[in-house]
Amino acid sequence: MGRSHLLPSAILKAMFLALFAMWILPEPALAKHARVTRHYKFNIEMKNVRRLCQTKSIVTVNGQFPGPRIIAREGDRLLIKVVNHVKYNVTLHWHGVRQLRSGWADGPAYITQCPIQTGQSYVYNFTVTGQRGTLFWHAHISWLRATLYGPIVILPKRHASYPFPQPFKEVPMIFGEWWKADTEKIINQALQTGAAPNISDAFTINGLPGPLYNCSAKDTFKLKVKPGKTYLLRMINAALNDELFFSIANHTLTVVETDAVYVKPIKTKVVLITPGQTTNVLLKAKHKSPNASFLIAARPYATGPASFDNTTTAGVLEYEQPNNANKNKKLPLLKPALPKFNDTNFAMQFSKKIRSLATAKFPAKVPRKVDRRFFFTVGLGLSPCPQNQTCQGPNNTMLAASINNVSFAQPNIALLQAHFFNKSKGVYTTDFPANPPFKFNYTGTPPSNIMVSSGTRAVALPFNASVEVVMQDTSIIGAESHPLHLHGFNFFVVGQGFGNFDPSKDPAKFNLVDPAERNTVGVPSGGWVAIRFLADNPGAWFMHCHLEVHTSWGLKMAWIVNDGKGPKQKLPPPPSDLPKC
Repeated sequence: MGRSHLLPSAILKAMFLALFAMWILPEPALAKHARVTRHYKFNIEMKNVRRLCQTKSIVTVNGQFPGPRIIAREGDRLLIKVVNHVKYNVTLHWHGVRQLRSGWADGPAYITQCPIQTGQSYVYNFTVTGQRGTLFWHAHISWLRATLYGPIVILPKRHASYPFPQPFKEVPMIFGEWWKADTEKIINQALQTGAAPNISDAFTINGLPGPLYNCSAKDTFKLKVKPGKTYLLRMINAALNDELFFSIANHTLTVVETDAVYVKPIKTKVVLITPGQTTNVLLKAKHKSPNASFLIAARPYATGPASFDNTTTAGVLEYEQPNNANKNKKLPLLKPALPKFNDTNFAMQFSKKIRSLATAKFPAKVPRKVDRRFFFTVGLGLSPCPQNQTCQGPNNTMLAASINNVSFAQPNIALLQAHFFNKSKGVYTTDFPANPPFKFNYTGTPPSNIMVSSGTRAVALPFNASVEVVMQDTSIIGAESHPLHLHGFNFFVVGQGFGNFDPSKDPAKFNLVDPAERNTVGVPSGGWVAIRFLADNPGAWFMHCHLEVHTSWGLKMAWIVNDGKGPKQKLPPPPSDLPKC
């Protein structure tokens, strides 16, 4: 008798649990491999945030700093509605997402879209194809990415495992850079005077500066771990202008992924991560709770002649203590050893260790034959001071940056629109030089004339062309490491070295078996790096230094990849809500 009463309630309970499970799970449990469309709404709004003893109004998404985490699975479609409630023009870039035939959603201002103006909105619509791992999103206009950034976590397809031990927990760690002053005023003033912009006041981990800065002990990132467990740290460098060395006192890290591509595991005490790069590391906690806490620290790797923010952001790694042992006891805090700020040898050795898995499941599809070869000099220079103005660069000039001596002039119509509608005349030309205008000892004594030319010049590529680019640092004004980021593609880092690239000897040493596959690579200070990629994605694609000050000075260019013949090799027309200039 009692059983017949129980049954319906049990059935109801089971139905409720099933519905609840379907509601909380990111995908319907039944559709194991179904592609899911995930919707996000990003309200761009001002928010008062207190750091380093003072409150400042910053640009945020949904009032969060850092911004919200995007979680998707490989193969998912993302629809992200961005509504601009601030006085600045805004665009967002989904850094490292391939954007296959979805260039309208890539985000760099005046390259693939006009900015979203105050009171306007735009839906970024793209599918994550053939990628899994850690990426990030950030503003891609002026210096707004100083506070507009957040993680993108792309999980493998359902029932696909990681090619490394399954971690107990995954922790995003996003490095940022903090200014007490208004960053838009800083860069605008620098561009008017021709001088270098003011440096930042602090670095942050997940928005927190940590205990080594004034008034920041309470603003400290804490990582609590259980003895014997393995943690996956999803590290992102969202800083504006600084590459970073990272370490955790008395712990070894295992690098398992860079730029959302699995790599052969590398054990290391120190990780180098440049702006625009992501690095996943496994942290194996000690078997027993030690009687100590451990400092998590990051500080700059800096090579250029300019001053830089020589401070250290820190968090604390704390172990769960058995039975509340040491609960009220102040444990010693151990500190890691980090390389010197200008340790370029460490930087080169670290980047050379990174290799693709190159397995049957995760192949390294390096282009073997090359259709188009380019040699790009990358570095600083000067441009003339405008008439009737005094400039603060050397000898009344303005600091500038260039590729092959061309400092990129930002157009006032998006390149992608001009390209798609065949209206490039007066917007851009496709005569970007394949080589520098003249040869010199790139890493030796600079030439006497270091003035740059200016123009909106791009390279036009046929669909599916295989491209090799050698990027050579120059010592003009000063040798410096430049993290170069390519939109729309991953590329293979086939070679790198110090000094001047030797076209007769160096290519013989290229790694075409298991080179690192990345979207951002450091051009070594006083050296060169060679990359290869397949131009299999029609559209207009930005390539630029991810040190924001160098991008502001013109260290950028664009690739125009023409449509192929097949229907899936053509760029679709723009969406109806694409912002207007």
